[in-house]
Amino acid sequence: MDAEKNALKAVDLALEKKAYDLQLLNVQELSTLTDYLLIASGRSDRQVQAIAESIRLGFKAQGLFPLATEGVDEGHWALLDYGDFMVHIFQPSVRSFYDLEGLWSEAPLVPLADTGVA
Repeated sequence: MDAEKNALKAVDLALEKKAYDLQLLNVQELSTLTDYLLIASGRSDRQVQAIAESIRLGFKAQGLFPLATEGVDEGHWALLDYGDFMVHIFQPSVRSFYDLEGLWSEAPLVPLADTGVA
């Protein structure tokens, strides 16, 4: 699978656990670290953890494992780094504080209409 397809699969896996306010940024032209950043929100520690676990297990079933994970145990913010795409899941106040959308404001958004996300 290519990076965009995997990132879109991560969107679907996050939605299974009721993630909201999802944005998928194409950072290929702006970053040497990754090609896509998925930013999503969860309403509580447990929901952030559940979203991260849904994504991790969904890719594990395909034999794809994160290169690194951060913050999952605490649940305020979680990072899953799959190399060519990264997933950030935040509680709203933490998302606002880090403002990744602002930091990557030059990155084009990948349309999520096909996944049911407007």
